[in-house]
Amino acid sequence: MFDIPRNSIVPVSAIEVRLDPGQHPFEAANAEAIEANWQREVSANPALFDGTIVLLSELAYAEARLTGRCHAVRYATLLYWRRNRPPGAEHAFAHAALVSSDGALVAIRMAGHTANAGRIYFAAGSFEPFDFRDGLVDVEANMAREVGEETGLDISATPHDPRYHLFSQDGATVIFRRCYLDETADEIARRIARFVASEEQSEIDGAVIIRKGDDLPAGVMPYMKAIIDWHFAG
Repeated sequence: MFDIPRNSIVPVSAIEVRLDPGQHPFEAANAEAIEANWQREVSANPALFDGTIVLLSELAYAEARLTGRCHAVRYATLLYWRRNRPPGAEHAFAHAALVSSDGALVAIRMAGHTANAGRIYFAAGSFEPFDFRDGLVDVEANMAREVGEETGLDISATPHDPRYHLFSQDGATVIFRRCYLDETADEIARRIARFVASEEQSEIDGAVIIRKGDDLPAGVMPYMKAIIDWHFAG
């Protein structure tokens, strides 16, 4: 069901991940455990919201094409799955890796009320059913929406790499593409800070500037190290 390279960055020329209208077998088989875990999660963090995201049941990579199938599930299902990441289900998401005019990467740190409190990665979110167009996932639209919601930045017309890349590890696959902004990292961080200050309850604490790969701040997600090293390697 999952035949993709692990622990290495590879190019992606086409993405054909479809939304299956049926229930994910993992969610159907674990409904009671998912609900019990959700009650524990929301008891520890009442700010959590049980929205709808998608979880993969198939994913394959061949000749730079990424194909797969996913199903709409509760957010609670993802939280339960990621505790031990059993076979039969995997998670995929997209990153717009923001590159400043002075060559730095601009990531974000998640706010304390979120499920990933304190973790650092590029502004992003899980694919949701409305991220699919004619049955196929629209990665570009997802990236633009998530960056806009979390940072206030509009990347819809921003120059970017001609193709995507992916990195897969421990059942999670990130599809990413660098976007090149015409401001310095400090200027971008100040814009994000103003946006965060204007929000009633922001999803993020603010921007995190990464200027090199060998001195990363605490909280950087493990998979981010591979993307950061790849970027600074040229």
